[in-house]
Amino acid sequence: MKLQIKNSLILTVNPQNEVLENADIAIENGCLLAVGKVPENFEADKVIDATDQIAMPGLVNAHTHIPMSLFRNYADDLPFWPWLLEKIKPAEDHLSAEHVYWGAKLGILELIQSGVTCFSDMYFYMGEVAKVVEESGIKACLSGVLLEVSDLGPTFMKAAVDFHDSWHGKAGGRIKVFFGPHSMYLCGPEYLRETTEEALKRKTRIHIHLSESRQEVADSLEKYGKSPVQHLADLGLFECPTAAAHCVHLSVEDIELLRKHKVSVLNNPTSNLKLANGFAPVEELLKKGVNVALGTDGSASNNNVNLFEEMHLAALVNKAINDNTESVPAQQVLRMATINGAKALGLEKEIGSLEVGKRADLILLDANKPHYYPRHNPVSSIAYSAQAADVSTVLVNGKVLMENYEVKTI
Repeated sequence: MKLQIKNSLILTVNPQNEVLENADIAIENGCLLAVGKVPENFEADKVIDATDQIAMPGLVNAHTHIPMSLFRNYADDLPFWPWLLEKIKPAEDHLSAEHVYWGAKLGILELIQSGVTCFSDMYFYMGEVAKVVEESGIKACLSGVLLEVSDLGPTFMKAAVDFHDSWHGKAGGRIKVFFGPHSMYLCGPEYLRETTEEALKRKTRIHIHLSESRQEVADSLEKYGKSPVQHLADLGLFECPTAAAHCVHLSVEDIELLRKHKVSVLNNPTSNLKLANGFAPVEELLKKGVNVALGTDGSASNNNVNLFEEMHLAALVNKAINDNTESVPAQQVLRMATINGAKALGLEKEIGSLEVGKRADLILLDANKPHYYPRHNPVSSIAYSAQAADVSTVLVNGKVLMENYEVKTI
């Protein structure tokens, strides 16, 4: 199908961060054929008039637990460990595959409506999440969670391996499968080594929680005599391409290890603040050349999957903690929510920016609203003013998932 988007203001997020006014986009066979000026002989099967709308890459939610939409508003205003061990884990023990399917359906509907075209998830019963991804048209990098608790380590490992071998590359390539060891505190050293071997064998990636809380770091120092980052590096886990969620409590040496091993950091500012875990050193990570992407975490600790809120908060929090108004500027958070997220998932050659040849994963925002005026700087509008409710249209691989606020696939 050939599709043309006309008269939009385009935020390309290309290497030059070009902004194109009154521009068009041509899409053919799911890819971007032209961005800016469309060939005169291009005959579209469908034309979308995007006057007064901003076209930009679809957002990439690089760390979430989508089925946890079921736990929204369930365990609020609690310290991290009681929240996790006394409320969330006991509730999760009662989940069935059917619960996860419907939780994923609710969460993915929310993702699409808020402009996310690709997400990275780690949870249980991931085959159920994959079914909803397949049905909905969204893209996902899914990790079956790995836990070494109650002698269930081998069971989780078999499930993760089977999930990879059954679903990786399915849904026309929209589904990628990674390995998801939960954390170094719920997975022992040998289990983490085994996970790394399985991931390397399948040439896939690892998605893990890392240095989220002060207690995690203190326990690691007491048990292993080293930080969680150093512990994983010494185990060889970073030999596999790794995306590490949170990375709140890092030493200078930790940051250097992350840079050296090309680990992507997945920043979840709302969740980290809500659980009082602190602030990730985003500015220091970026200065050292570490790729930093954005995630929402699950709705149990957010309580939504709105990446516009994460952009806004990431920009503001880092200015405050660094006492520097230039820290993590608008253009940077826009890249964190798009191309940096794609890079964290190994997809930067396919998505994350609007460039000819890439997949047509893009969104339109209705900018004919009071909070977009005056239109001095559209990038600042996205970082500081835009709302998820402004997303009017969503495309993945050139397929319309939502048009004029109507979701067509769920």
